[in-house]
Amino acid sequence: MFATLTERQEKILGLVVRTYVETGQPVGSKTLVNRYELGVSSATVRNELAALDEMGYLVQLHTSAGRIPTEVGYRYFVQKLLGEFRLPVHEQQMIRHQFHQARLDLDQWMRLAAAILARTSLGASFVTAPRPRSNRFKHLQLISTQGRLVLMILVLYGGEVKQQMLTLAEPISQARLSAAADRMNGLLVDANYEEAVARLGHLDELEADVAKLTLDILRRSDNRTITDIYRDGLMNIVDDEGTRQAVRVLEERTLLANVLAETQTSQDGVQVVIGGDGRWEELKDCSIILSRYGVADQFSGTVAVIGPTRMSYGRNVAAVQYVANLMSGFVYDYYLEDPERKESA
Repeated sequence: MFATLTERQEKILGLVVRTYVETGQPVGSKTLVNRYELGVSSATVRNELAALDEMGYLVQLHTSAGRIPTEVGYRYFVQKLLGEFRLPVHEQQMIRHQFHQARLDLDQWMRLAAAILARTSLGASFVTAPRPRSNRFKHLQLISTQGRLVLMILVLYGGEVKQQMLTLAEPISQARLSAAADRMNGLLVDANYEEAVARLGHLDELEADVAKLTLDILRRSDNRTITDIYRDGLMNIVDDEGTRQAVRVLEERTLLANVLAETQTSQDGVQVVIGGDGRWEELKDCSIILSRYGVADQFSGTVAVIGPTRMSYGRNVAAVQYVANLMSGFVYDYYLEDPERKESA
């Protein structure tokens, strides 16, 4: 994947990335020799910069100008040179205190997480609300309204409530509707879409109508795109092409859903998408640092920082990781630790 670098080339590449992120100016051999104790001459550094340029890690925009990292250079830096980076202890304590001051309220925590990430990264951020890996049936009610119209109320685990009107062939008593709902509740308790299909055997006409509608709701809930996205910090990033792309990603939910689906299926932990990783042309000048949070295989969402490729990767990776860990604790408390409290909230 990467061309092999010598120890000195790795050191110089790392310094170029860090210096360019800090200053925003192309980096030349004189700058590196003056700022860092490299123990070699400017001519040697110049030769190494030329070699890194030839291998695709750096690029020189103008003859005799300094060099800036390419997407490959950033990617090498993040994967091999970044190392372990933690937020300062006082920042961790401040962030933790802010979360602990908040009520155990989903909307407040989502907004707070986005605001903290934006402030900590000095960039833009987004947070998606936690969703179940697959929606599961919890409880069903059938309520007679008028004539042949019946209100079906379907509650899914995670607190989502779906209401739908069902038109019957003929009016049916509330007692008969309640009996059908009781049977469906017994058959489908805790079932996802596939399990519900397998459990539904012989049904009468009313139960078959209810089952069809229930399965349709479960399927659509599993396939829906992202609905709740909390954004913050767009004013933090300067107006350049990377910023404009970042804004488009946050506005185009289909693109954002595709990015999240592809990056979050293969692995957990913090992931860094630089320049679209060759998959998304729309991201070629920006980077996304993201992490899944929540309880594995149950409820999960995403926290992320997004901005131009020239960003502070170490600090932003640490910020995303720290906030994701706090959000995972919130998800456990809110959804799993005390379900009775959650339902009454």
